[in-house]
Amino acid sequence: MSHLKTRSKVFLVDDEDEIRLTLSRALSKRGFLVETFACAQSFLDSYDSEQPGCLVLDYGMPELNGLELQQLINEQDILIPIIFISGHGGVRESVQAMKAGATDFLEKPFRQNTLVACIEAAFEKDMAARTEANDQKAAQEKFGRLTTREQEIASYMMDNPSHTASKEISRELKISPRTVDHHSARILEKMEIGSVTELMELSAFVNND
Repeated sequence: MSHLKTRSKVFLVDDEDEIRLTLSRALSKRGFLVETFACAQSFLDSYDSEQPGCLVLDYGMPELNGLELQQLINEQDILIPIIFISGHGGVRESVQAMKAGATDFLEKPFRQNTLVACIEAAFEKDMAARTEANDQKAAQEKFGRLTTREQEIASYMMDNPSHTASKEISRELKISPRTVDHHSARILEKMEIGSVTELMELSAFVNND
């Protein structure tokens, strides 16, 4: 997918002007692309899920705080990695944030090198998740090209990787082995793969329940 080639961005949400300015300047000098927001709602209003990156999020903010934004992000199925930064968050808050999926929780003041390492790890996590999501989408689109019978045969093979011989499938589905062979060839062609082994590899990405 083309958007995977887009440069990853750091989204920085903090209600303190000085922190936003200081961190954005420091991260920009290190080569990061940074976009800042003074409140959680402004981030939500402008965020494009096609943009790879991570969210550096202040824990304590007025109106919508960091945990509340994290909850909204989870409810909207936004998969962006979140790094919390906090001047007054304790163990309970950090545990709550991490249980909800945050990648890190840093207490202010923190070393810039520590934040940079967290951002780089979050970028890797984000790109891995996006690659997996794209692979899943592509596999499901290919599976959708199949006829009902072809889907039935493909599903059987993916669910029973040790029983993919034509005779076994024909016996189970009550069709002739020749019909199975014909459909199997069409399945490989339509899904743009060269073997049943490759079909097995795609099975993790295909929802054929």
